Amino acid sequence: MNFSPGRFALHTLLVVLGALVGTAGALVQAAWLPGGLVLALLATAGLFYGGLRAVGGPFAVVTAGAGWLIAVILLSFRRPEGDGVFGGGLAELLYLFGSMAIAVMCATRAAPGRPAA
Repeated sequence: MNFSPGRFALHTLLVVLGALVGTAGALVQAAWLPGGLVLALLATAGLFYGGLRAVGGPFAVVTAGAGWLIAVILLSFRRPEGDGVFGGGLAELLYLFGSMAIAVMCATRAAPGRPAA
């Protein structure tokens, strides 16, 4: 694997974008149901697949997924006041499991430019 400064910068950018998409998706999916859920899942798919195409390997999905996961875990904690972003409904579960399924599909997809054997 080539560890150039440019590749490191791309992966760092993917972690930051993953955190931003995770935060935005968590807020939008419950606000505009069902359109917000679809929008959040499309943004997540765009991030994971775009990272895969930009970097050219499944590790890009892992780095973007790490940023997404950190944001979602931090938003799932309850505050001392008792409120939180995730209320525990069906839309939240569809967002969480749907995004994880999209990440797995993108990470296990054949690398771009290589024929599947």
